[in-house]
Amino acid sequence: MKNQSTMVEFIILGLSNSRRLNTALFAVLLVIFLLTIMGNITVVSLSLVDHCLQSPMYFFLRNFSLLEICFSLAIMPRFLYSLLTERKSISLPGCFLQLLLFFLLGTCIFFHVGMMSFDRYMAICHPLRYGTIMNGRVCFQLVLGCWVMSFLLCFPPTFMVVLLPFCGPNVINHFYCDTAPLLQLSCRDTGHIEVMILVSATVILLGTLTVTIISYGCIISTIMRIPSTTGRKTSSPKFNGLKPLVIVLFRAAFHRYHL
Repeated sequence: MKNQSTMVEFIILGLSNSRRLNTALFAVLLVIFLLTIMGNITVVSLSLVDHCLQSPMYFFLRNFSLLEICFSLAIMPRFLYSLLTERKSISLPGCFLQLLLFFLLGTCIFFHVGMMSFDRYMAICHPLRYGTIMNGRVCFQLVLGCWVMSFLLCFPPTFMVVLLPFCGPNVINHFYCDTAPLLQLSCRDTGHIEVMILVSATVILLGTLTVTIISYGCIISTIMRIPSTTGRKTSSPKFNGLKPLVIVLFRAAFHRYHL
């Protein structure tokens, strides 16, 4: 299939046309962006330097932090640049690259959440076999599997979007290159691509959510069976830190895809 697009760039509208509001947004989002990057770099650095943080949990956390850094870099620098300069154009290759990185990294984040939930399940429910089962080789294979599955689920629909002809207008009503506004700009029927995206999103979200819920259910059941109060208090912090992340991620994703 040949892309017969007559466009050379898209115009991303952003969040506002007000210069004053854009300046305020730039200042706030720049601080959040820098704190996110520095915080995740700190997590990665500490987990590499401190010999006490070499367990599988911190290995997965380190990879998750790297994903968050890459995910932020895929969206925020271009958005901040447009807020500061009011230059809202982006080339077609740049837009498609941002689209691919957004979905690839975002999908990998969800797989990592499911993987970290499974890791906490193994640590709390099978502590005696945890070190044997979750060895370095298994952890590496799990992370590699996350990347491979993310690529296989995200690349086909993204590639189909790239092949679409875009005949105008070239205005994207969003602050980054997303599939929904891009599909609206195509002069060809996009129903099959929308189905592909919906199927991929359903597999990713429901699959990782199922793993997370089952893992948490087993963890809670195991903790409740611990006879001593001290034992329950010791086990609870091992998975409590992941719960806010799970709630925020899945609520946002289900709202985004209306699932």
